[in-house]
Amino acid sequence: MPTPELLVCDVGLVEYRDALALQERLRGARQADEHGDLLLLLEHPPVYTRGRRSQPGELPMDEAWYLSQGIDVVETNRGGRVTYHGPGQLVGYAVMGVDDIVAHVRTIERALVAALADEGLDAHARTDEGPDYTGVWVEDRKIASIGVHVARGVSTHGFAVNVENDLQPFEWIVPCGLEGVRMTSVSSELRSPAPGILPRFRETTTGAFAAAFGRTPRAVSPEDLGIAPLPSR
Repeated sequence: MPTPELLVCDVGLVEYRDALALQERLRGARQADEHGDLLLLLEHPPVYTRGRRSQPGELPMDEAWYLSQGIDVVETNRGGRVTYHGPGQLVGYAVMGVDDIVAHVRTIERALVAALADEGLDAHARTDEGPDYTGVWVEDRKIASIGVHVARGVSTHGFAVNVENDLQPFEWIVPCGLEGVRMTSVSSELRSPAPGILPRFRETTTGAFAAAFGRTPRAVSPEDLGIAPLPSR
């Protein structure tokens, strides 16, 4: 029996609200079996997103201050708490059939650990320390965040790996609701990072993600999925 496929679509730099709407449309198509399981790969302009478990105080300054820094603030239905997205960070949204949410999240963690290992980084999950520690870490520094939402058996949202993005915006919030957490990135952890890490890491992560879920990746274009060009703003 052939290995099931995972469709993989790189949609570039996309404004966060547009990506939310796109995911909901693709989830409806997946629920209707119009296409198979899908991984969207993209970047976002600067934005803070608040998950379902976010608490007051995780954004210490008011929203107007963050907007003055050029960073949007968006409420989402994903799991987890507040985080930051920006250019140079690899975001992956998994529109996939899911039977077990916890197993789905753990599989994403394993995939990212494997992808980071291919870059020479000794990363790990912290599964025994509670839901606030979901994600992937290098020593005590967090390098990847994970948050998902499942409706009628199909997931949206997914992961964000700091690759070569600016880490300063994390200093202006309480990342993932963890006081004092240190955020890091692939480029920060590598002693001599080669320029243009992100394209290579995108390919590495695609392979690791597909392998973790027992799939064969197949690249598709936005046009294949009926996705019109999305504004990056």
